[in-house]
Amino acid sequence: MKKNLLIMLSVLMIASIALAACGGAATEAPAATEAPAATEAPAATEEAMEPAGTLTIWADDTRAPILQDLADEVLAAYNLELVVELKSAIRDDFKVAAPTGEGPDIIVIAHDQAGTLIADGLLAEVDLGGKDADFAPTALGACTYDGTLYCLPYATENMAFFYNTDLVPTAPTTWAEVLSIGEALKAEGKVDYVMSVTGTTYDAYPLFTSLGGYIFGKNANGDWNPEDLGVDSEGMIAGVQWLADNVANGNLPADWDWANNHALFETGKTPFIMAGPWALGRLRESGVPYAITSFPDGGYPFAGTQGFFINAQSDNVLLAQAFLNEFIATEDVMLKLYEVGQRPPAYLPALAQVDDADLVAMAEAGENAQMMPAIAAMGSVWGSWGDAVTLARDGKQDAASAMADAGAKIRALIANPLTGMVNVPGSYQAQAGCPGDWQPECAATAMTMGEDGKYTSGPFALTAGDYEFKVALDGSWTTNYGSDGAQDGPNYTLTLAADSNVSFVFDPATKLLEVIVE
Repeated sequence: MKKNLLIMLSVLMIASIALAACGGAATEAPAATEAPAATEAPAATEEAMEPAGTLTIWADDTRAPILQDLADEVLAAYNLELVVELKSAIRDDFKVAAPTGEGPDIIVIAHDQAGTLIADGLLAEVDLGGKDADFAPTALGACTYDGTLYCLPYATENMAFFYNTDLVPTAPTTWAEVLSIGEALKAEGKVDYVMSVTGTTYDAYPLFTSLGGYIFGKNANGDWNPEDLGVDSEGMIAGVQWLADNVANGNLPADWDWANNHALFETGKTPFIMAGPWALGRLRESGVPYAITSFPDGGYPFAGTQGFFINAQSDNVLLAQAFLNEFIATEDVMLKLYEVGQRPPAYLPALAQVDDADLVAMAEAGENAQMMPAIAAMGSVWGSWGDAVTLARDGKQDAASAMADAGAKIRALIANPLTGMVNVPGSYQAQAGCPGDWQPECAATAMTMGEDGKYTSGPFALTAGDYEFKVALDGSWTTNYGSDGAQDGPNYTLTLAADSNVSFVFDPATKLLEVIVE
């Protein structure tokens, strides 16, 4: 059982003050060091300085070394041992350990992983100790749920607009300029396409928002409103139509593969691309001359925030709070976290010290970014949204119809009439009778529970090739299980050397999926 560390900390602080007051006399008594009793003093001092307890943090292998380096300072200040444990599935492990009192005092995760933990009462309110103005407002907003701040943010990430400075000396400020510049370069034979496009949803969101599109609106108190869905809003339809029209006329590539489209920009075959800090390494290595700016017509991207969250079940909540304010919210530590993570600091004094012009420009491009909605309804959006954009891009549906259909599907999923459905969505589903792949709501691949309590589906006749899939519950992505039964884990993979019949068996007790190939 942990001791009352706050009382002990107060005693230690008082003792420190008393010792400091006596410091002068101690320096004038050299003879005392020669007394026999003094030779035994180290043992007493050593015993007094033994840690009064521990402060435990769960972090990944990127952040852990930086945090462990603070151990000596924490011991000196609080007489606490700082223990930093490496974890890969922090959120999932914490959700199991925290209710039993076995969790850490602090965890380091992305803001959109915290929603379910807050709903379960596992995270404590965070007080920044008057330092609120030192943090990016968007980062604080990402960590705020129902008006309560639950984390100390340390890094943000968002996309920005890149342009090839050899081809485009001055950044365009409107999408009309993007088209006119790109079309002129294309007519001169200098580029193959007006712009690279790296995805249908997250990656294209700045275009959609520049035309008034959105995913979820907010209530008067600033909370996300899952009933205000904007997938089929006028602005979203306009953005999808813009993309479809420019694929049809050859201005945009028809293949939006992430790597292929980055290669187009890196080899000078497109003058523009929307990209994030995760792509800076390959862009720099390619040698393409580029500059970074905000999105045309005031478009804004999605953004994410990494932060420190406190375990509400911890005996050390106030000490964890003090640790965050006194040790983490400092320029030195924030800059060290920035150096290993290469993401703009959310702590403004540290951001001001960043000398990486690219990251500073990306932070500026994300000043109006919309933090990823950290609500369960977001899990119902991705599949149908991406499918609709693809259908419009490929000319199989007009933008208005495709987005209207997507909106209807997503609203149905949010209302959740599929409660109880167990499914195995994946890249095989179109062959199994679904309208498309990766559809957790598709009845054709829904599983049936047997007398043994396990769920089965199939067999499905699949052609030779590589496949990926995972288990999803209730017809949405809100609750899903990947490889080794991990919630939100990596996809299962399957390679068929020849055409085969494939069946699935899901054990709800272990969350494991068995694949049977015949």
